[in-house]
Amino acid sequence: MTQRLYIDLHVLQTVPPANLNRDDQGNPKEAIYGGVRRSRVSSQAWKRATRQHFDTRAPEPDRATRTKRIAAELTTRIARNTSLDRENAARIAAALLAQLGLSQGKKAGDTAYLLFYGNAQLDAVADLVTTRAAELAALEDKELSEAVQELPVASTFTTGHPVGVALFGRMVADIPKLNVDAAVQVAHALSTHETQLEFDYYTAVDDKNEKDETGAGMIGTIGFNSATLYRYATLGLAQLTGNLGGDAEAALDAVDRFVESFVLSAPTGYQNSFAHRTRPSVIAVVVRTDQPVNLVSAFEEPVAAQAGIQASSARRLAEEHLTATQVWGDTPLYQAAAHTFSTREPSAKDTVETLAQAFGDPVTFDDLRTTLRARLTNALAESA
Repeated sequence: MTQRLYIDLHVLQTVPPANLNRDDQGNPKEAIYGGVRRSRVSSQAWKRATRQHFDTRAPEPDRATRTKRIAAELTTRIARNTSLDRENAARIAAALLAQLGLSQGKKAGDTAYLLFYGNAQLDAVADLVTTRAAELAALEDKELSEAVQELPVASTFTTGHPVGVALFGRMVADIPKLNVDAAVQVAHALSTHETQLEFDYYTAVDDKNEKDETGAGMIGTIGFNSATLYRYATLGLAQLTGNLGGDAEAALDAVDRFVESFVLSAPTGYQNSFAHRTRPSVIAVVVRTDQPVNLVSAFEEPVAAQAGIQASSARRLAEEHLTATQVWGDTPLYQAAAHTFSTREPSAKDTVETLAQAFGDPVTFDDLRTTLRARLTNALAESA
């Protein structure tokens, strides 16, 4: 059994005026924490950004898809693999998917909910009928349903999970056999300080206005705020390894890809209007053998703006980690941080020293990932 190891990721990232993740009014999401209003980015928004980031770096079969249109996707694969027209391919696809018992949506051919699956898994389902496609298409609907009844459709979706499904899990309330427990938990990102909602009033001028015409062709407003965000995620290595069929090497690859993608990704809400993409100022990794620990309590008292907020937030994070390890007697298996503060700046000296006390001497992001993998590999070897 894989040793119980939790990889905690603590990220501080300063974002300029932006609307990363809007609420039902179109404004940036917010939350009350520590008695004041904070900027918030939902965990779902950042998980999707993370998944899209590492999917773009993986071959198509290794990617995951979340959609209500699984029947149409399977139809496309069957038609592509055979000489069948789309109508007959759709009949076979419907017969195959009927084995899963998926609730049907309001739109014909759609499921009632988004289903998360691996592209390779759906390819494998399509391959089940490739050599028999013409024979199956010639059958009446009832006979077709009976003919595919024994094909291992359900088992195909419960094995060979892609990294996305292995990391973030799959929940199908009415079909428990399709459920996959998530290996990753992601917290809602919160600003370390109080924020105020602001509005950008904009106008658009019609380029073809006549000389005697005045006024704008369109006017509107967009809500925005700016914030230093604390982002947290934790990954259970044992759960991830189990989701990947016990393949420890694949799990280590997945950890590395997740760390990279969680750190470097960002939700894309209104990005053309705000160009909000930044890099984090602090990335701290802590490997624990007891339980995940979110350090958001460092910011329960909001950071006050003095000469900026970023450095004060970094010190708060480091101090909270130091306090937590001292009070609870924690001895992390591994801890390290990459950050952008430098002793060349006199004002940053205290920040650099506090971060070093908490996480050790700073490393580059590449070195952090390399050393993390080495420590996890050694831990797995020792527990074998």
